[in-house]
Amino acid sequence: MGEAKTLDVKLQGDLEIVMTRSFDAPLALVWEVHTKAEHLKKWWARGHEADVTAFDFRPGGKWRIVEHGDNGEEWAFRGEVREIVPMELIVQTFEFEGMPGHISVERLVFEHKDGKTTLTGTSTFANKEDRDGMVASGMEGGANESYQALDAYLKTLA
Repeated sequence: MGEAKTLDVKLQGDLEIVMTRSFDAPLALVWEVHTKAEHLKKWWARGHEADVTAFDFRPGGKWRIVEHGDNGEEWAFRGEVREIVPMELIVQTFEFEGMPGHISVERLVFEHKDGKTTLTGTSTFANKEDRDGMVASGMEGGANESYQALDAYLKTLA
């Protein structure tokens, strides 16, 4: 077993959070698990089973995912796909329904090198308060848990 993977999180300027993570999996597989609802429900919600209640993966298409906690809690997230460059880029909006109106734009870049696929996600917020609020929410821990779940899920597909 290789070394544990870590999520690299950096604040950039006043409006952005940049997260980078590599996976020991081919680009096509990492792309597929980000672009098909049947895969997203297995890993996206920190490893909890999620309901993908909408997933229209095309520019202008809407998505919505509901995460279920261990004690029956539910958290819903939604957005709209803005741009797709197959095997390279997804740009979409992201909104936590528990805090409506605080919408970020996520740019997820996929790169394959030396047998690994690296994802670099840049979230851009409307203002510094929204960006700092996302940081304070525990977003880094949740993203790290989701990527750990993705690592485990990718191993079941290889």
